[in-house]
Amino acid sequence: MIDIGGQRVQESLDPVAVRHALRGSVAATPGAVAGAPHLLEPEPREHRGVIRALLVTVDAAALALPALVLDGSLVLVAALVAVTLAVLTASGAHRPRMSLSALDEAPRHLPRLGLGLLLVAPLGYAAGADLGLAVHALCAVPVFVVGRSLSYALVRSARRRSVVGAATLVVGGGRLGMDLLSTLEEHPEYGLRGVGFLSEGSPLDEREPLGRLEDLDLVLDTYGVHKVVVAYGPTREAELVGLVRSAAQRDIEVYIVPRFFDVGLSPHGPDVEDLWGIPLHRVRRAALRRGVWRVKRLIDVVVSGTALTLLAPLMGLLALAVRISSPGPILFRQPRTGQDGEDISILKFRTLRPAAPASAPSQNAVTGSTRSTMHARQIDVEQRKTRIGNVLRRTSLDELPQLWNILRGDMSLVGPRPEERTYAAQFADSVYGYRDRHRLTVGLTGWAQIHGLRGDTSIEERARFDNSYIEHWSLWRDVVILVRTVAAVNRQAFTAVRSATR
Repeated sequence: MIDIGGQRVQESLDPVAVRHALRGSVAATPGAVAGAPHLLEPEPREHRGVIRALLVTVDAAALALPALVLDGSLVLVAALVAVTLAVLTASGAHRPRMSLSALDEAPRHLPRLGLGLLLVAPLGYAAGADLGLAVHALCAVPVFVVGRSLSYALVRSARRRSVVGAATLVVGGGRLGMDLLSTLEEHPEYGLRGVGFLSEGSPLDEREPLGRLEDLDLVLDTYGVHKVVVAYGPTREAELVGLVRSAAQRDIEVYIVPRFFDVGLSPHGPDVEDLWGIPLHRVRRAALRRGVWRVKRLIDVVVSGTALTLLAPLMGLLALAVRISSPGPILFRQPRTGQDGEDISILKFRTLRPAAPASAPSQNAVTGSTRSTMHARQIDVEQRKTRIGNVLRRTSLDELPQLWNILRGDMSLVGPRPEERTYAAQFADSVYGYRDRHRLTVGLTGWAQIHGLRGDTSIEERARFDNSYIEHWSLWRDVVILVRTVAAVNRQAFTAVRSATR
């Protein structure tokens, strides 16, 4: 049973009944609730794991097959197969695609096969069989392409017979959205089973929408949707951005039809699918994948734990300096907003004198524009900053206790910087995209900070950079941010020391 508009409706009802329920007219649907419900046919499942296992198995066989006719070390062949499969898997070559063509994909696979050979080449050179290994790899290329062709033929056949298929929702009720729905029905070889569409306007033909954009979450749950295709139309882009991000957070693959694709303005690459002449750009969501997030978390724990151990003497000296500088605690605990709006308490070395009750920021002080709010806060900081606090802030050493927050899991090494709760509530209501920056764990440093967006700078630009970081996240980008952060801190420290000695 599911709840729609306060009414209990059986999940196995005909889609028409669910659509009318979304529109508030279940009772008016003939036979929708009364009597025996119409049971749906067993739906095909996507079976991504099975398809991926098939591709891995056939690729392994194709890479090893030349060993039957060539003389060579079986140990080296096994190493070549294992390493090449690892390269193919890591690069996404085993991800089931919509449009399957071994010849079209061959130019992308050749560098991957070459990299596998390059990684194993030192072993072949040490064994004196480097030439034989190269000949084996060269012979494996056409066998690999043939193996992929046979695998794809098998997958397309399973899709046509509805053995496998992904429930797909189209967002957009314009002509393009209707064409997409028709294409899904007429070409099952793409592995997409259209369940319907969402639209804000009137339908163009007899097909009625499953609901409006605000019904997205309910429709995704009701139909078990695995893929969402967003077709541009009269809907405002700001609404579509929120919808796409909401769907991506639910472990659902989201595809967008690029505007003006019919005049050649469409992207190319491994993230672009061709659906019967209509390009679909897959929205990357690497930062939100559980497996990758575990790797990021492991790195956070190792680096923060090691840094706390190595920097313990320095942090002890800094704590002593803070204690001597002015009355008050050594550490400053500040309530801030973390991932998904959760309340966290971050640690810093205290750099300010305690605020007098009359000078504490009032609620009215944070109700102006974002620029005036940040400026007022900066003035308060300048007035209460201690001498040692000035040095700590200019060198960012006051942030070192946040390594403990990272070790605990409140923060990450890299991510959107956490904002104070009061200010975060204000910015969430006034700054476009600010709420979306909390999709990820907050960080010690971030993409916005290495571009100089810290302190009295634009909140709008910070939100833009934070969301860009989330959408295009990679482990390598985290490395780049950490390296550039260390370089920036060193420059600040050098400047601070030079100013103090003058």
